[in-house]
Amino acid sequence: MINQAFIEGLAEQLGQMVSGQAGGTQAQVRQILQSAFSRLDLVTREEFDAQKAVLQRTREKVDALEAQLAVLEASHSSDS
Repeated sequence: MINQAFIEGLAEQLGQMVSGQAGGTQAQVRQILQSAFSRLDLVTREEFDAQKAVLQRTREKVDALEAQLAVLEASHSSDS
């Protein structure tokens, strides 16, 4: 789902920003970020790229079928 290293890096950066507070800040920030990200409908780049590839192949198939249909319709109308 969400890359843990990304969350930890973000939490560390935010923790450094508020470094004047107690040592538990990084853990609290990580928990807040995980909670916020879990409420979002996010996908990884890999999932996105995979779905994009599937969509591209589907688009190519639809285009080919539309071309075949146009040929069939043209031949059918010329037979009539």
